[in-house]
Amino acid sequence: MRTAPGGLRTVPGLKSLIVTADDFGAALAVNEAVEAAHQSGILTAASLMVSAPAAADAVARAQRLPALRIGLHLVLTDGAPTLPPASLDRLVDDSGRLRADMAALGARIAFDRRARAQLVAEIAAQFEAFAATGLDLDHCNAHKHFHLHPVVGRLLVEVGARFGLRAVRVPREPAQLLRRIEPGTPRAAALGLAPFAFWLRRACRAASCLTPDQVFGLEWSGQMTRERLCALITRLPAGLTEIYLHPATADYPGGAPGYRYREELEALSAPEVRAACAGASVELGGYRDFAPLERAPRAGPWRAQREAP
Repeated sequence: MRTAPGGLRTVPGLKSLIVTADDFGAALAVNEAVEAAHQSGILTAASLMVSAPAAADAVARAQRLPALRIGLHLVLTDGAPTLPPASLDRLVDDSGRLRADMAALGARIAFDRRARAQLVAEIAAQFEAFAATGLDLDHCNAHKHFHLHPVVGRLLVEVGARFGLRAVRVPREPAQLLRRIEPGTPRAAALGLAPFAFWLRRACRAASCLTPDQVFGLEWSGQMTRERLCALITRLPAGLTEIYLHPATADYPGGAPGYRYREELEALSAPEVRAACAGASVELGGYRDFAPLERAPRAGPWRAQREAP
């Protein structure tokens, strides 16, 4: 057994898998799906939007599900802020929501000192709101992967360190594996994000934050059918992988057009998907389950027995 960069305690050839639902708290339909997919499917983690309309319900469900690993889904674009909008005038639009024009917002953050100061305050407020839930912080990522912006990523890591952050999703998706499953899959998106993901991974690992070796869910965002999920699991590379989805029991206000929410929920609980995990000898868990053994909390029911070091 060895310890890989970023702190993952590994066995050569071991396939460790985190299956995450994003947007936990966005709506009751999302929360219902998260609970169902964890209890009867392969879902092991969820990323909480602390200021979303159904956040309180999501926290109550998470408290009843101790084996479900909960992280912070940091919302810095296209969502409701945690701080009063009047204190975030450089980040919000006329309606008081965080601006959805990510390119313009990213430029403002990069060149406007006031915007960066407000960003720090909002990031800290969301971490504080998560801490107030009493839930253990499993990981952090950002809505629409806005933490790929170098300033946002750096501040996420720096502020998160004050709240015990130890794991961050870095969306590095191997396009070649997707193309083996569906040959027509484009690779432009993965190539475009690669430099930002590389930088984010270095920043996280310098701060001793665990990051996955690969992540799936970008190209097929909102379209993770049971066929695609099975294909990924049966071809899973060695190391630590995260697959993220957006399950919901129905469409909901504010949801993404064209997302197949119900199909993603069904995929998580499909018998063939569960069988694929068993057949591929996949170890399921959350980020905290794959931390170094000397720092990891007591294992929940998702964690398999490990070899002695």
